[in-house]
Amino acid sequence: MPPTPDNDLQNAFSRERDLRNALTRERYPRSSKYDPAWIVDVPMGPHPLWCVESLMEVMTLEPGMRILDLGCGAAVSSIFLAREYGVEVWAADLWTDPTDNWERIRTWDVADRVHPIRAEARELPFARGFFDAVVSIGAYHYFGTEARYLAYLLEFLKPHGSVGFVTTALNHDPGATLPPYLAKRWTPDFFTWQSPKWWRNHWQRTELVDIDTADMVPGGWDDWLQWLRACEIVDRGYAPDADMLEADQGELLGLVRMLAHRR
Repeated sequence: MPPTPDNDLQNAFSRERDLRNALTRERYPRSSKYDPAWIVDVPMGPHPLWCVESLMEVMTLEPGMRILDLGCGAAVSSIFLAREYGVEVWAADLWTDPTDNWERIRTWDVADRVHPIRAEARELPFARGFFDAVVSIGAYHYFGTEARYLAYLLEFLKPHGSVGFVTTALNHDPGATLPPYLAKRWTPDFFTWQSPKWWRNHWQRTELVDIDTADMVPGGWDDWLQWLRACEIVDRGYAPDADMLEADQGELLGLVRMLAHRR
């Protein structure tokens, strides 16, 4: 028997309810105000707004600051930063069409505070010392593991300006032998997943920053898994990654949080 319009409507309401329940957490009150369907509408993750809020637990942004959102993807984090923290954001990404981001930005009525731009992380088109802070959500590991990158990035930051990121990570170095659940999913994209200890050493050796925070986001493994399970509700195809995290139980996988100030 084919589905009826009433059944379709009931299923849609059910999905909306399940999605909202999955993506509502007391720890992230600002994120909970946003439509979860909008957040999962474009492929990215883990939950970008949760990641921003977890970073803001250790990072302070003042209204009117100029912020670079580096590797912003669909500019969801950029919109959130402008609306929730009153900052002016340059939403920079290489792979997402800035015109698409501009439409999202206009929809949220922050066109005067969020500026979409296509930019390669290693060829940034900004003035030296222009930004008060740099934020990167779910992207920094793609370019920031290069030994000279932090020194390059700091050129665009004011003296004593801050740089912070949250991204996927490992709690510690697993050594040469990966657990089976991770080995079967291991690809070159995963090679840049590093521990807080690794990131701290990577930044400290430059002698260009004072590190304020280098840790795993508390509950980050669970946040990541919850995001993937929520995306399954709308058939995003993340089930293999969710199964990987389920098997891990927070032993290796999670989210790293870094914050430092330019000397």
